[in-house]
Amino acid sequence: MAHPGVAAGVYDHSDFAERPLDRLRTTMSYIFGVLFGTVDEGRAISRAVAGMHRRVTGPGYHADDPDLQVWVNATLYDTAILLYQRIFGPLSPAELDECFHQYAVLATSIGCPEDAWPADRATFGAYWQHTVTTLQVSDQAREIAAALMRPTNIPAVLRPAKPLNRLVTIGLLPEPIRAGFGYTWSPGRQRILDAFLATTKVVYPRLPLRLRDTVKDYYLDDLRRRLARRRNPRTAGGR
Repeated sequence: MAHPGVAAGVYDHSDFAERPLDRLRTTMSYIFGVLFGTVDEGRAISRAVAGMHRRVTGPGYHADDPDLQVWVNATLYDTAILLYQRIFGPLSPAELDECFHQYAVLATSIGCPEDAWPADRATFGAYWQHTVTTLQVSDQAREIAAALMRPTNIPAVLRPAKPLNRLVTIGLLPEPIRAGFGYTWSPGRQRILDAFLATTKVVYPRLPLRLRDTVKDYYLDDLRRRLARRRNPRTAGGR
């Protein structure tokens, strides 16, 4: 949301504040469908997302702009690498290179030109540093962030996690972007975040793989049910 073009598109076209779990469902279905689904499943969800993006246009922005697609994908990649290494330990240079190149698929699957994604990790590092230090966070972005940080339309069972969500989200922001949103940070909050990640590092890798895959499996199953209903609407309606 720190990118003004992304913020404007979300502000004008998304109902995430009223339906946050539905928006999460769309995002997770796309990510898991592309990365872990079959080729046909990945193509189907990619076409659906690309179709939605084509309708997201307005003054000075359109969702299929490669610059916006690269930025959104860059935030996913950077956060994933940061958290993975904090929890599982460092990746080798070869593993980092492989992960970096594979992450391009999340952008190219919805139409981003392959040559728009940085050619290598060094190029990405320069792009990332320049972008996070030059983006001007808009008022629209700050309004969106306020709704994300304190969602109201979520199940009661999830509400106790809201303070942790705010802590982790704000704590992982690059400092220039965090300042642009107007969030404060302190050594005390950093210690709490570090303690949470250290606990996660001890607990999470020791969980059974089936349990760790629960979220992925849930969204993949949901995607497959929706694709089946689309292919066989009469049968789905009868059920």
